Amino acid sequence: MQALRTAASGMSAQQLNVEVISHNIANMNTVGFKRQRAEFQDLLYQQVERAGSQSSSNGNIVPTGVQVGGGVKAGSVYRITEQGTPTLTDNPLDIAIQGKGYLPILMPSGETAYTRAGNFSTNDQGQIVTEDGYTVQPGITVPQNATDIIISKTGLVQVKLDGQTDPQTIGQIQLANFMNEGGLEQIGDNLLLETAASGAATLAAPGEPGFGMLMQHYTEASNVDAVTEITSLITAQRAYEMNSKVITTADQMLQATSQLRS
Repeated sequence: MQALRTAASGMSAQQLNVEVISHNIANMNTVGFKRQRAEFQDLLYQQVERAGSQSSSNGNIVPTGVQVGGGVKAGSVYRITEQGTPTLTDNPLDIAIQGKGYLPILMPSGETAYTRAGNFSTNDQGQIVTEDGYTVQPGITVPQNATDIIISKTGLVQVKLDGQTDPQTIGQIQLANFMNEGGLEQIGDNLLLETAASGAATLAAPGEPGFGMLMQHYTEASNVDAVTEITSLITAQRAYEMNSKVITTADQMLQATSQLRS
């Protein structure tokens, strides 16, 4: 019975939906996290009677036909890149991006990854790095005798040195933009990689046309909304239950058929 396979595909789809929602909820407090949403597509249709076919020798046309659907499948799981709320941290190396853009990060493999998580610190050499010790590009080193760090909205990094009045410029933070942000590959650790779907990275200073600005002493909070996710979870649960009910009903129908006697 086709209803069994159709309902089974619906249960599988809602299981994926719940997995995506649970991932969102688990990352409610992850810096720079962007929530995801599962999208679905209907499966191929069985053409019992094709619309537009002739129903008689007089040329009569079937107006609608008979098409029986085969269920549902996952179409995509995409990121919703809306702005997260800036959170004050008072750490001078923490930066939040207001607007579009990603911070380039040098991976140990030599690849460049990208992130919205700006909770940075310095390593033993004074370089600005991520929580995992990966260097923030283009590689800015804070002098050991620096008494204060100033990061402007446009990414200019300056320090005040012991015994000096005027700040000294030590580097310029850049942002990367992509034609299709949804095409970036997530690899965990708040990092994303460029792909053929995302297009090549375009680098520029914060504040340039099409690029966001930086906020020092802040990090960008996750854009997960608890109320929205719980509502979606309840909807997915009810859809799963209804599909399981269809399987139960189809089973009962098959059972009744098998008990027919001549």
